[in-house]
Amino acid sequence: MSILTSPRGKVEVVHCRRTESQDIFCIKSLIRKFTQKLFGRLNIIYLLEKANLAVTVCNDKEEIMAHSIFLDYPNWNVAKQDDWISVFRELDREIPCTPLNTLFMHFFVAVDEYATGCLKEIIRTVFKAVPELYFIFLIVPTYVSLGSTLITVFDQVGNIPCLNYNEDFAVHICHRHDHYPQLHIRKARVEDHDDLMPIFMHYDNTLKEIYGEYFLAELIEAQDEDHHAVVCEVEGKAVGFMSVCSSVNLPLLHECFDLGPFHGFCVPHPDDILKPPKESSFEESEESEIESGSQCSHKVVEEQEITSEMTSGMTQEKDMEASVSCEEVLSTVLSKVSDNMQDMEKNLSILSLVDDDDIPSSLSSSLLFSMESSYFRPLYLGESAAFCIQLFCIDERYEARSLDFMSFVFSLFPDKNFCLISVPHLTPEFVLIQNFVKVVPFNNCTLDHDLYVFHRAGLLRSIQIRLAKFLDTPGVEKLVSTLLLSTKILDDLAQYNEAARDPDGTALQVFVAEVANQIVGIAVIRKEMDIEYIRSHYNIEDFIYFSHHQQEEHGRLNHFALNPIFRHYTKFFLKEILRLGYKSCLYYPVYSQTREGKVSYALNHTNRKLTLEPKVTVNARIVVVGASSVGISFLETLVFCSHLKFNNLTLISTHGLPGKKLLGNEKRKFLASDHCFNDKDYALMSLCSWVNVVVGRMTAIDRAAKQVVVSKNEIVFYDHLILCTGQQYQVPCPTGADIQQHLTNREVIEFSRQRYTGTVPSNLFILNDEEDCVRTLFWLRNNSILTEGKIIVYGNTLDAYTTVETLLNIGMKGSGIYFVHPPAESNITCINNYDIENAVEDALSDAGVTVFHDALLAQWNHGQDPDPIYDACFTTSTKPFRLECSAFFSFYKKNVDYETFKAFNDACLVYDGRLVIDTTFHTNDIAIRAAGSLTKFSNRYYSNEWTHSNFSSKEIGFQLAATMLSLFDPTLEPVTEPPADLDRLIPMYKGAKIHGGILPGSYHYLHISKPAIPTPLDLQRSQPDFGSEVVTGNARKGTYFRLYLNNYKLVETITCFSKEPFPSSNYIRLFGQHEQVLNNLCTRFDDKLVPDLYSYFTEPWCMALFHDRFIDLKKELRQILISKQEEDKPTMEQLAYQIEEEEINLSEKPQKYLQRVFEESIYKSLLEKSILDYLHYNQYHLPMYAWPGII
Repeated sequence: MSILTSPRGKVEVVHCRRTESQDIFCIKSLIRKFTQKLFGRLNIIYLLEKANLAVTVCNDKEEIMAHSIFLDYPNWNVAKQDDWISVFRELDREIPCTPLNTLFMHFFVAVDEYATGCLKEIIRTVFKAVPELYFIFLIVPTYVSLGSTLITVFDQVGNIPCLNYNEDFAVHICHRHDHYPQLHIRKARVEDHDDLMPIFMHYDNTLKEIYGEYFLAELIEAQDEDHHAVVCEVEGKAVGFMSVCSSVNLPLLHECFDLGPFHGFCVPHPDDILKPPKESSFEESEESEIESGSQCSHKVVEEQEITSEMTSGMTQEKDMEASVSCEEVLSTVLSKVSDNMQDMEKNLSILSLVDDDDIPSSLSSSLLFSMESSYFRPLYLGESAAFCIQLFCIDERYEARSLDFMSFVFSLFPDKNFCLISVPHLTPEFVLIQNFVKVVPFNNCTLDHDLYVFHRAGLLRSIQIRLAKFLDTPGVEKLVSTLLLSTKILDDLAQYNEAARDPDGTALQVFVAEVANQIVGIAVIRKEMDIEYIRSHYNIEDFIYFSHHQQEEHGRLNHFALNPIFRHYTKFFLKEILRLGYKSCLYYPVYSQTREGKVSYALNHTNRKLTLEPKVTVNARIVVVGASSVGISFLETLVFCSHLKFNNLTLISTHGLPGKKLLGNEKRKFLASDHCFNDKDYALMSLCSWVNVVVGRMTAIDRAAKQVVVSKNEIVFYDHLILCTGQQYQVPCPTGADIQQHLTNREVIEFSRQRYTGTVPSNLFILNDEEDCVRTLFWLRNNSILTEGKIIVYGNTLDAYTTVETLLNIGMKGSGIYFVHPPAESNITCINNYDIENAVEDALSDAGVTVFHDALLAQWNHGQDPDPIYDACFTTSTKPFRLECSAFFSFYKKNVDYETFKAFNDACLVYDGRLVIDTTFHTNDIAIRAAGSLTKFSNRYYSNEWTHSNFSSKEIGFQLAATMLSLFDPTLEPVTEPPADLDRLIPMYKGAKIHGGILPGSYHYLHISKPAIPTPLDLQRSQPDFGSEVVTGNARKGTYFRLYLNNYKLVETITCFSKEPFPSSNYIRLFGQHEQVLNNLCTRFDDKLVPDLYSYFTEPWCMALFHDRFIDLKKELRQILISKQEEDKPTMEQLAYQIEEEEINLSEKPQKYLQRVFEESIYKSLLEKSILDYLHYNQYHLPMYAWPGII
């Protein structure tokens, strides 16, 4: 923050921030005639869409004081967007302007009284936010003076003509050194101690406590040829400190990190052993494959970030003299590491898109990257080529210039090419290391630090991005020679040089990055031909105003490869692609590993507005155990937080990530669905691009060491552990009752609650996920069970019903299926609707399925060896019975897996039937959180009937992520502790609880309900506050549709039961809507105008309700109603509260009164305008609606 004083003595406390779309109205109010003379008549929204950087100055009341817009090419059309450098070099050859170090001011407005102060604050902020920036140009007509404000910052350097008409324009320049200069770096002296100690103490006093009050002076005095201390100073005062040392523990780093791409930070030696001996068996490391894949995934993620919504990191500028000196040694530096860079490019720098006829996934770690061997480590015999930063600290006011240290410290070690720094995982990524490359650790790395490396060649500032030409082919071949898709890249380069377009006519552009006449990067883009599909299927309008971007301005990134030495130029490379290619947006799709035809893909996006916007990097090790809907929702929320980048997300799951479409060709699924995620959703998320996946089962938790043991021998370290394992069907435990003794359930019921510890039969199937279903289907078909065998399905859950239907559908005869229901634990069935239950029972009977009720498993194979099962005995409340079988499916009670429970118990986590948590998801360990059906609330809340099982798993995962984001997201307000009395209340989530599937008789079933404690439907109907029902169709005919509306006419329950498939996602959006929103449903139903709800919800009027942005419209309309539009009148919300509190005496019904006030107020016109804007903006999806002017 800064304090501005006006000429009249008024004081304002101001701060700068990025411009937001809601600022536009206030910005327009600051425009004067003089502004238009300087910058022309501009469309501010359009300009903001194309701007690289837009800065707004606000006071402490968030009132806008000033605003400015900057782009990377000149305004007034004095030069072409892709060729302005030559024009400005001719203007003044003393100014070494380049696309890297130059921006152009296209717009500036301010409150007149504070204009000068605001301008200087903006300029300082821009130089601070873009460290590589040296010059800001301002171009205005020659006949217009700059005025008293702009002239305080800009100096004229000459005039240039306009390209379009005969008029000259004056060019003015603003230099960095006048506002936020580079720091002067020198060797530290003992007298710097007093300047530096306050800076150290501001951050931490640990070093002082350990080494004494004068540790810094002693460190400075101890300098020698291997240890150096340097400081940066401003006006003679030291404001930053760095201690560097040439002694690096390379053996430890070789053991813990994958240094192959950097040749182990050693000088190449002819006796180096870089590959395992040929006789080494690769099979030894199969067990570690699960985690080597995770590391490969991490490598992909490291480069995938360049096409995310906001690419991470900001590069820092070096002094111009250093750039020249570094350029002189570039060829030497690159020649030393050229061989190593080939490996490095293979491991870190590929970002390529494959076509439909290529490899299924461009991010398949097993294909792009060689698998890590846990048993082989390369042996490097050369001298060390690295030095390390031991201590670093800088005043936060000058933190943006941290990289100024690097040129000086490299000069202290002329024989070293790598600078290393290690920081604890939980340390926020500060400016200095945002220019470093993060080194990938091995799986067995036990260090609690992240390692970063910076190469000497990274100091170069002479990088040039340009369109490729034929002469670049040898350089590109050398760059990409080790990449898997090198042939594709070279083919695209040849096609571009030949025709600049594909054979089908699609425009093609190839850009190269060049440093000292060497090609260090390449990018291939094509015109985006599916932009309308993208607009209609992806939320790109969360990032751009689509109507302000021409179709040819959208490009698709096909290939991207960059030498890791220059990785910190990734964003600059992309920015130049947009400028030189006349693009405003780039898209990078990631296809799922299995795809048939044209399927959905995960889409990454960047645009001009995001090229200078940093991401906050989070290195905390967040480990999620369990790929349940809760766990996936949690990961989805973190990954799609566009201004954060999580580097260390890990999922431990028995079968890895879901969504492999293993049963994609099957018309039926064995298990019911909770409709949280489907295969399309998993493809759209592409979590494998962002999450390390460890395939295995958690067997232990070491809370002291903060590590999870996987499959008894693999270790995964964590900073935050998230337990989302849920509950699974377990192997049923036979009671052991001898049916010849004619025992009943009442006599043996307690034995059924025991855990089964015997041999698990090979033909016993416990289905908990798609992997289990695939194995089961394979076994059934390979053993001729479908045609010859008999199957027992044991259970009374919805999964049991869907499994019976699947067995019938794949060819099993109904007469060969025994459907055995165990005793119910309550009077609530899994369907809880007599009409539907009767229809399903009739369907089972028609199919020939034999159904047994109230039967408890007594024995397998008469108590003999149960493997394989050939018969099963059951007791009932009356007479026992025995059934022969070839396979046994059990859906009897879900519970927490025993190994999981044992891990909790051994770790001393509080467990009371389920894992105990508080309202913020914490267990009794602050670093361990848990969510989902695995958990229960602590008894101190006195709400044992409410658990996470009562709520939507997707919403639980989202809320879990929201509680954790407060730890990492600097844009969020700090979480305040709730009052003591409120801390005793459990949170109540509002999302719909959904389940569905295909039931016997080929009935498609869907049930959507409000979170609640389960209650029989008949009991619900008998309650005095029961609302109303809208029911159409007949369950047996498969046309049943039921809506339940509460007393406020809001939809709380939806039940669909149909012979024909229906759009489940549309019906889910009906939940929570008012019946009037449903076209006055109740009135129409009472008037017999709605004979069939299925056809009713296919009519054109309801399409807006099913649109994904309808929920945003509702929020916008509500915001209008609660906002104060007229000063002397209450808001509609306040008016409703006054009526509720009987503060107003009414002579008419409250609803009529509110309706009348609404009709007479400004709110009506505002709501109508908002609705019409919604329809107009989404007309490409909603063409069936008319609005004023269309006719």
